[in-house]
Amino acid sequence: MTVLAIGATVVGLTAPGAAAKAPDDPAERAYEQIAALQDIKKSLTPAERKLDSRLAIELRKRTNQATTSALPALGTGVPVSKSGTTEVEIHADKVGDELLDRLRDAGAGIRFPSPATGTVLVEAPLTALPTIAEWKDVTSVSLKSGAITARMTDPNAKPKAESKVEKTARIESALRTARATAPKTAAVTVSQGSVVSEGDRTHAADTARTRFKVTGTGVKVCALSDGVDSLADSQASGDLPADVDVLPGQEGSGDEGTAMLEIIHDLAPNAKLGYATAFTSEASFAENIRALRFDAGCDIIVDDIIYFHESPFQDGIIAQAVNAVTADGAYYFSSAGNEGNTIDGTAGNWEGDFVDSGRGIGKFAGDAHDFDPGAGVQEFNPLSPGSAGRIVTLWWADALEASGNDYDLYLINSLGNVTSFSQDVQDGDDDPWEILQAANSTGQRLAVVKFAGADRYLQLSAFRGRFTDTPDGSLKGFSTPGITRGHSAAVDAFSVAAAPAKDPLPFALETGDPANPAGPYPNVFTRQTLPERFTSDGPRRVFFNADGTAITPGNFSSTGGFVRVKPDITAADGVGTSVPDFQPFFGTSAAAPHAAAIAALTLSGNPGLSGDEIRAALTGTALDLTPAGADNRTGAGVIRADLVLRNTGATPQPLVRAGTPAITPTTGDGDAFLEPGEQATVVLPAENIGDGTATGVSVVVDSDSPLATVTPRARSYGNIAAGASKTREYTLKLAAGYPLGRPVGLNVRATFAGTLSPTNGTVTVPTGQPSATVQNFAYAGAPLPIPDNDPTGVSATVDVTGVGYASSLTFSIDGTACSTTTGATTVGIDHTFVGDLVGTLTAPDGRKATLFSRTGGGGNNLCQVVFDDAATTPFASALSTNAPFTGSWKPNDTLGSLRLSPADGTWSLHVADRVGADTGSIRSFALHLTGYEPA
Repeated sequence: MTVLAIGATVVGLTAPGAAAKAPDDPAERAYEQIAALQDIKKSLTPAERKLDSRLAIELRKRTNQATTSALPALGTGVPVSKSGTTEVEIHADKVGDELLDRLRDAGAGIRFPSPATGTVLVEAPLTALPTIAEWKDVTSVSLKSGAITARMTDPNAKPKAESKVEKTARIESALRTARATAPKTAAVTVSQGSVVSEGDRTHAADTARTRFKVTGTGVKVCALSDGVDSLADSQASGDLPADVDVLPGQEGSGDEGTAMLEIIHDLAPNAKLGYATAFTSEASFAENIRALRFDAGCDIIVDDIIYFHESPFQDGIIAQAVNAVTADGAYYFSSAGNEGNTIDGTAGNWEGDFVDSGRGIGKFAGDAHDFDPGAGVQEFNPLSPGSAGRIVTLWWADALEASGNDYDLYLINSLGNVTSFSQDVQDGDDDPWEILQAANSTGQRLAVVKFAGADRYLQLSAFRGRFTDTPDGSLKGFSTPGITRGHSAAVDAFSVAAAPAKDPLPFALETGDPANPAGPYPNVFTRQTLPERFTSDGPRRVFFNADGTAITPGNFSSTGGFVRVKPDITAADGVGTSVPDFQPFFGTSAAAPHAAAIAALTLSGNPGLSGDEIRAALTGTALDLTPAGADNRTGAGVIRADLVLRNTGATPQPLVRAGTPAITPTTGDGDAFLEPGEQATVVLPAENIGDGTATGVSVVVDSDSPLATVTPRARSYGNIAAGASKTREYTLKLAAGYPLGRPVGLNVRATFAGTLSPTNGTVTVPTGQPSATVQNFAYAGAPLPIPDNDPTGVSATVDVTGVGYASSLTFSIDGTACSTTTGATTVGIDHTFVGDLVGTLTAPDGRKATLFSRTGGGGNNLCQVVFDDAATTPFASALSTNAPFTGSWKPNDTLGSLRLSPADGTWSLHVADRVGADTGSIRSFALHLTGYEPA
């Protein structure tokens, strides 16, 4: 997060007629500097008014220094690269190809376009921003919004800077070790892995699984966090299953996601898992929430992210995505945050009505806010020494993108110098917020100024900072509850607070703090459990509906709006994982996946539970923690899996699905192939992958073509024990006019005694005799540069004719001579750091298969690579040392899924580079297709 740092002292700005103050009066010095800053604000051009105030002043410094001469030491903190670029979010009336092309023409690199939200994250030349802001369809240009995870790390520890190359080497070294020490044979039962979270015991999830015989079967739990860098390591060690469903290109960077997934797997080992990053942008986070539910079919979603730009007073785009998936029946869990609470005296939050301090007339435009709720006047709220470097946000009760009330935020040091500020223009179509970063010093205090407009309810938050009295007693620190905000406070989301499972947090939140609490491990949580001192508190007062309409029109004060009681529940943190640097894992980041996993066990034993029912079960059985009753620090209390499952009457559920059929032709020309005019016996397994015995199993099979008939349509399979399967025979007959080589899709509906009944699925039966002739269709175009760090990527096409349905398909990235040379012209794809790339093959009917996605580490170039479903080694396991990448590899998705329609038409290879600093081109590739022999 960037800051605007000001270290100058401004003199000569005392108001006419005002009594002169001593030059060393800190308050007077602050007033004078604020006035100088506001002079700059009032002089902004229409285009500059669309810019973040830090961007506007950075540009003024570079192009019009005369306007900033009153503040000679002004430093904006805007991150500008050596090439003069910076990352910004463009907000526009419409985001489409036309706008993206204009941005590219202006020198901007596209990082994430979001037509749904009207935003584009770009890396653009700083000098191009005024031109972009002048465009009529651009409404504002802001610095990239920052975000944090809810993991607790030692604030005094300095993380080691790590390059992309160093990180890749570290991850791949750990993966080799995990593979070398992994069991040689797979266990019969699903394993929790080499490290089991202590939360499994303290939440009594281990007891619950044994007693109620539920393991998460039938439930898919998906996480959003920073990244899953060590996913392959955890899979190799058995701490995660092999089939984690990661959205293509959404692996992210970091390992908090890996640690969260391990916790879920420890408590609900048979639940399916999925993942997507939440760290690209707000818009990307919101889209990934929806994709996990509507595309990946996740039943439960959990995250540990807060964006600083999430409004406390209205559901923004992320909260709206949460609302959409919960309305569709998903359960959503989110970290309450680690921003502190008033009960423990760790809060850095103040909210309440704006009160005019009476200061500002003749000194600066508008009025300074009075923080003192009593008879006194205090325009400054002092920060604790431990608040150095913390992000501070100011929000007020206006609707998003509709604020015409203009408030500003200033940070002042003990000498009265303004050291950081945020003074964007709000003139009717802007967000009601300001943001800055505290300096790395002590004696800091904040001031809020109403530059223009009406009085509003305010929230001032120092993330993981505190408001405390100054040592000399001259200023009092004022704090109020309610720092929890954003999507975690959505009505149907579960906001999760934290309590330690075992050892206490091994460092003080701030110097002089009391000891951190310890957990009960190896015992279970009880009512005597003490919560973490850092967990964020509620409640959350909301003034606007998601569409921006007021909940209490005309009343935007402390008596208006609607109060949401948050957080909801408490779960374990301070637990072990196998992930490096997450041993142990502290913060509400760890608590949220424990709660999500307990919900998975509950849903597994009670399929179909509504959100209201599971909320009643979790909160109704939670163990009340101090203070008595539901409170704004721990919600209803700490949850226990055994109590929830007993309350809901959880029972082991059967889950029957169709297996892979075996086909034997019984009429025709006597060969082994089912062809038009012939019939075959189809042996179809029904597999019980659930926790309980399936009784009364019946299967109904329908063909997807009127030219293919199945008899009998329905068959009884009797009872099938958990983990077992049974088979029955069917007859499949093809009409003489059945299309040559077209696979028959069999729609299978399995019914059985149980809430998960029925299940529906599709299995395919191959038809036709494969040809022995392979037809090759090679790309014949010019090399196509792959845009660096641009998700829009580049596509190359190949036209296929004369194949019809394909009996086999492989895809090759070709080349005449293979090497790791940068910019090599003899390889199929030349690209440094192949681990940056996502490659997708699209068939003429629109079906897609991901060939590779962010694997291959720092290795260069793909050359003479064949992607083949029959290959034994998945490209997902490729390491840097395999470069240049050659030989046969299994693609991420099966290519067989692209053969369900005729192969004739245009095929497309799309390659996107998702990380900066490495480049390359598509040069040579081919499709290899085999058709069918005439019947």
